Amino acid sequence: MAAPLLDRAFLERLERLTIHWLRSFPGLVGGHNTSRFAGAGQEFLDHRRFHHGDDLRAINWRAYMRLEKLFLKMFQVEPRVPVRILLDASASMSTGEHGDKFNYARRLAGALAYVGLVRLETITLQPFSNSLWDSHACGGGRHRFAPAAGFLNSLEATGQTNFLDVAREFSAEYPQRGLLIIISDFLTTGECEKPLQYLADLGHELLLLQIWAEEDRTPPWSGELELIDAESGEKLDLSFEDDVRRLYTERFDAYARGLRDLALRKGGRYLGFSTRTPVDEAVFGPLNQIQAVY
Repeated sequence: MAAPLLDRAFLERLERLTIHWLRSFPGLVGGHNTSRFAGAGQEFLDHRRFHHGDDLRAINWRAYMRLEKLFLKMFQVEPRVPVRILLDASASMSTGEHGDKFNYARRLAGALAYVGLVRLETITLQPFSNSLWDSHACGGGRHRFAPAAGFLNSLEATGQTNFLDVAREFSAEYPQRGLLIIISDFLTTGECEKPLQYLADLGHELLLLQIWAEEDRTPPWSGELELIDAESGEKLDLSFEDDVRRLYTERFDAYARGLRDLALRKGGRYLGFSTRTPVDEAVFGPLNQIQAVY
């Protein structure tokens, strides 16, 4: 039997968290701003005790027959802020000496999805590489997590990254503004920053989560090397010594700072961390510190 995406102890810790966003989305609610209504609505939330003056039409008569107590059905009536998780499933995500990045990324996506489901958010898991893949939408409570976890576990990283085409497809597929969480190594030979700017300019709030393996940032190899691109298969011969490694790491960090600056400039947030950081520490550490979840 395959190991579960997230263990029970971790899920129990996640239940006290809420996904937060910075931007105001007029006409939409979510996160800690959930609005409840006794009576007919779009989404069942919970029950509460009946009080004098409440609408009799909202009484759960089946519960009364069993318990001989009056309870009202509570519904969500306002449209909720959509939370979409764009998960990089390109071939470069399958690399990494200390556990591949893709396994780490989908566990992180699963953790965020669970937090949202517990708070009755509307979650869309949207994998991509050079285009959008089939997605999985869920909402309405923690009991919807098992299918979401199964969906994430079924994915395999393959293909090349194309942020430009993905941004175009995303804007057509998801015209309603919302919180857009992008989990990726952001390693691509194509354009990355302009497509992200485009999505932000459409009104989506960006939360960029850059995942890297240690060898992505500080390659341990030295000497005469033949590098093979994990996505395109292209080969590159080079001499890799300490001075080149230092320069490479400086360029890597500068690229990460560029992503961070872009997110902040557009009213979003950015986090970058190594797969050596356990997923639970990433959630309750850096993600909590920037108040993406708390």
